[in-house]
Amino acid sequence: MSRPTPEALRFAYGTNGLTDLRLTDALALLADLGYDGVSLTLDHMHLDPLAPDLASRTRRVARDLGRLGLGVAIETGARYVLDARRKHHPTLLDPDPEARGARVDLLLTAVRVAADLGAPAVHCFSGVLPPGESERTAWRRLADAIGPVADAAGAAGVALAIEPEPGHLLSDLAGFHRLRTALGDPAALGLTLDIGHCQCLEPAPPAECVRAAAPWVRHVQIEDMRRGVHEHLPFGDGEIDFPPVLEALRATGYRGLVGVELPRHSHAGPELARTSLRFLKDAERLAERAAIEGGVRC
Repeated sequence: MSRPTPEALRFAYGTNGLTDLRLTDALALLADLGYDGVSLTLDHMHLDPLAPDLASRTRRVARDLGRLGLGVAIETGARYVLDARRKHHPTLLDPDPEARGARVDLLLTAVRVAADLGAPAVHCFSGVLPPGESERTAWRRLADAIGPVADAAGAAGVALAIEPEPGHLLSDLAGFHRLRTALGDPAALGLTLDIGHCQCLEPAPPAECVRAAAPWVRHVQIEDMRRGVHEHLPFGDGEIDFPPVLEALRATGYRGLVGVELPRHSHAGPELARTSLRFLKDAERLAERAAIEGGVRC
């Protein structure tokens, strides 16, 4: 007798690693390569969230996704979409209420875009602790800012998936649990789990992080990375053992997209998209073989 085989993972590629391509060309490339979806960063070159006629442009993207058979997750990590001079500013921690409001408005826009595209999740992050601010104040500010976005996401049937980001206030899985507890554990608030970040700073190996965080994971980002160094690397250039990670995602029943995130490699985006998918498919086959040999069949 054998246990049911877990479903194959659904791989995507992030448009923040394809910024030299028009969005229509990027989507066509990913479909041709065999990806299941796209992690779409709302940015000035790809579905600009601040430009006119967003609704009509979103409908065109929806038609493209449908025609190409691609799923989608929405990401909000564009470097300069809100401030042309300061990377990732303003944040949800900004001392200026108007600046914080600009970030909240962006996230609310992202929720509407996600609902219109049928995306199950919107990614976000906390931001860096502002100079001179206490952590206590910053955590309270984060909860106050993100609570209404989680409410809007829940009403739209979308998960708001916050990402622990090295160097940010919410930098690890413990920080995620602190936030969700402070908010009363809303159903719409989930987790973006970045596998590289687990390697970078979590005490447990990435595969163990997957298993521990599984009940809250709504979106996954994946790349290679080294311990203690926050640098997104092509697969094989870091230290992560990927078959156990992919097996953990399969075994825990994750059904969202697993999006490759190589935002500093757009110059080689088309080629890296090709080699990344081949690497992940090979690693998934190794994971399945190891699970069978390790006694999955009985």
